[in-house]
Amino acid sequence: MKKMRKFQRGFTLIEMTVVLFIISLLILIVLPNIAQQRNSAKTIHGNAMVEVVQTQIDLYENEHQKLPASLDELKEDGYLTEKQVAQAEQNHISIKDNKAVR
Repeated sequence: MKKMRKFQRGFTLIEMTVVLFIISLLILIVLPNIAQQRNSAKTIHGNAMVEVVQTQIDLYENEHQKLPASLDELKEDGYLTEKQVAQAEQNHISIKDNKAVR
């Protein structure tokens, strides 16, 4: 009597290799774009912080008729929060000639 083998369904090694190759190819395409977007976001954030500091410098000058000497002076008078000052320092923003510069 012949033994009947049941046909087992499943993926072959070649099919699995093709799927893994396609997934790795997609990852290789996507990862550089993610890194580029992160760098772009950091640049935009830094520019936004410069604008925030510059706005606060202008407000300080309008109210006190003098320029602030530093970011700490803006913080002490309530124009910037501690978090904003920390972010400005992290982005190397300082006050030079009535301007917030990076």
